[in-house]
Parts: sequence; C-alpha cells; structure tokens
Amino acid sequence: MKKTRQVDMVQGPLLPKLILFSVPVVLSGVLQLLFNAADVIVVGRFTGKEALAAVGSTSSLINLLINLFLGISVGANVLVGQYIGAKDRENCQKTVHTGIMFAFFGGLFVGIFGFLAAGTLLTMMATPANVLPLSTTYMQIYFIGLPALLVYDFGAALLRAVGDTRRPLYFLVISGIINVVLNLYFVIVWEMGVAGVALATIISEGVSAVLILLCLSRQEGMIRLSRKYLHFSLDKGIRMVKLGVPAGVQGMLFSISNVLIQSSVNGFGATVMAGNTASLNIENFVYISMNGIYQTALSFTSQNMGAGQYKRIDKILLECLGIVSLIGIVLGVGAYVFGNSLLHIYSTDPQVIKIGLLRLSIICIPYFLCGIMDVLVGCLRGMGYSLMPMIVSLIGVCLFRVIWIFTIFQIHRELFVLYISYPISWIMTIVVDICCYRIVRKRISEKRVMENAAV
Repeated sequence: MKKTRQVDMVQGPLLPKLILFSVPVVLSGVLQLLFNAADVIVVGRFTGKEALAAVGSTSSLINLLINLFLGISVGANVLVGQYIGAKDRENCQKTVHTGIMFAFFGGLFVGIFGFLAAGTLLTMMATPANVLPLSTTYMQIYFIGLPALLVYDFGAALLRAVGDTRRPLYFLVISGIINVVLNLYFVIVWEMGVAGVALATIISEGVSAVLILLCLSRQEGMIRLSRKYLHFSLDKGIRMVKLGVPAGVQGMLFSISNVLIQSSVNGFGATVMAGNTASLNIENFVYISMNGIYQTALSFTSQNMGAGQYKRIDKILLECLGIVSLIGIVLGVGAYVFGNSLLHIYSTDPQVIKIGLLRLSIICIPYFLCGIMDVLVGCLRGMGYSLMPMIVSLIGVCLFRVIWIFTIFQIHRELFVLYISYPISWIMTIVVDICCYRIVRKRISEKRVMENAAV
C-alpha cells in the first residue's frame, strides 16, 4: 500500500495525524449531506413547501431503518483496525470480505422492506395528507438504492481503518457532481418533482459504490477485496455484529426519538415542517463535521488497542475532544449567526425562516456538546466496548426524550419545549460516558498488569 494513502496511527506525534486523517472524513461527510441538501434545495425552490416538507419528513424514518447496518460497518472498522494493529493479515482479509457481503445483502433486505412499508410507516408518523403521497414516493425510490449506499459506507469504513480517507472523498466528489446535475435536470427539465431528486440520489450512490469496490479490488495489502475470496465468515460476522450492532441499535434509538420528535413537529402543519426541515439540513453540516472526529477517534483507538498502545488512547481522547469542541462551537454558533441567510437558500417564506431560526438557536449553539458525547463513544467502541455506550445512550438520550415528549411537551406544547430536550440529553449522557471511559481504562490497565505478571 502506498504510504501517501495511509496514516501510521500507532507511532509518532498525534495531533498532525489526527488532523490529516479527519479533514477528508469531514469533507466526505459534508459531501454526502450535499446529496440530501441538493434534494431539499431543488424541491424547495422549484416545487414548493409541500415537496420540501415531504423530503424532510422522511429523513428520520430512513435513518431508523438503515442505522443497524451502518452500525455493523463501525464493527467492521474496529475489527479491521485491531487486526491491522496486531498485524494479523488472515483475519483482516476474512473481515473485509464478510463486511462487503453484509453490506450488499443487508441493503437488499432493508431496501425491500422500506419500499413495501413506506406508506404505512409515514402514516404512523402522522404525516399530513397533503404531504403523504410525495413523501411515500421519495422514500420508495430512495430505498431502491440502499444496497449501493451501504456498500459505499462499508467500503469507506474499511479504507478508514488503514488510514486512507482521501479516496472515499474523491469518489464522493464525482458522485456528488452527478447528483446535483441530475437533480436540476430531472426537476427543472423533466418536472419530476420529488421522484426526480430521489432518482438522482440513487444513481449517484450507485456510482460511488462501484468506485469504492474497484478501489478495494485493486488495493494492495491487508484490505484487498478479491472476488474468489468473497464469502461470509461466520466467526468474523459474529464479531462484527457483536461490536457493530450496539452502535447500530444506538443509532436506531436516536432515530426513534427523532421520529417521535418529527411526529410532534408534523402536528404543527406543513409550514413548521418545512422550517424544521431547512434548519435540520443546516444542523446536519455541523453534526457531520463533528462526526468526522468521532470516526477519527474510533479508527485511531482501534489500531492502538490492537497494538497494545493503551496510554496513547488517552491522548487520542483528549486531543479529539479539543478538536471537536472547537469545530462544534465555531460552526454551531456560525450557523445561528448566519441562519437567516442560510435558511433563505431553502425557502423564501418568512414563517418557514422564523421556525428554522428558532430551532437553530436552541440546538446549534450548544451543538459542541453532542460532539463531545460522540468522541467519548468512539473511543469506547474503538477499545471494543460497544454495548456500554449503547445502554447509556438508550437511557440518557432516547428514553429521556421519549419521556420528555409524553410529559413536559404534553403540558407545554411549544416548539421551544420540544427542542430543548436535545441539549439537556447531551449533558446527561456526557457525564455518564466519562464515568464509563474511566471504568474501561481501569479494566484495560488491570488486564495488562495481569498479562505481564503471567509472562
């Protein structure tokens, strides 16, 4: 493998390498968001607020259905990283091929389910009657392309495990340009509305999946993908599931709470839904930037765990916390300060912009807290402890928000009361995650002492 395409995570100074690794990850995440943002902007400007509400109302439900398999990609990343740190080529190869099999067949299964159940699930979310047909159409077309989406995400996770974060970015640049061009063509020229933007999205995702598979098949070293070795290894599958399912379940639990919040927002009507959608798209750019540091913490921790560099893991955590806090504060506050101009990109309706600014003021300014929470979780998962942060998130984020919706929000049915549940849940979860990290590090130190004594 060419040295310029990987980062040595277990030796040398950390901060420059963390930045070198994380910048392409952040840019890749931002580019992925542009897929959806392009959809939202095009329908909002050229089709109307009902179409804007239709596209936005599907995001939390789509995330709920795919997060389990995206979590398993985290398990593949951690497992491959640990095998690379331990220089275990055979087991690394088995994990790579099992991961790709998981991605394709998992995407096929969830895609079929999502296509068939779209209308029913959206109805259960109290989607308004004037938005429901458009939302159903968008969601059904989106799920046709789900295998390609998961193949790309798994492939990118495998490349990140060896420190290659640049080529996934290049592939997304290509597919992102295709997405934007097709969006404009299908909506403006062919007047296909939400069906056009959904079709553009799945075509572009197919391109990125093909590129990532070609990359892995030509890769030198431990993560090379070969068709003749493409089979499912049961023991590696079980380990990936053990590491990844808690991460996926945590993502699903987050999505469940977001679905409930989206359902509550839907009760305020199409205008509030549109404002919520526009704000959410802006927030996602802040979140995905912080999530790049989570991915960095995950990959660096897993390799150092495999290499037995336990003290280095503490440095990874502290430096990643500093980076993610800086990103969260700068981008979160900036999103609110420039919120009026940013929201005008999505809609010119004054009421839509007013609602969007309200959400930005409550969620974006303290958004760095969410980044801190995620970095703590990333380090815990990188050390092989995935169940613990899932339980913490279940209680501190999901269960808390559900209780909040059915108690406090029922008494005071206001958007401010609904949105304030986000920062409160972040603070609660951070405190418990810090305690979990201290417990895990103590266990690892004690285990190492026992191993040394045995030797």
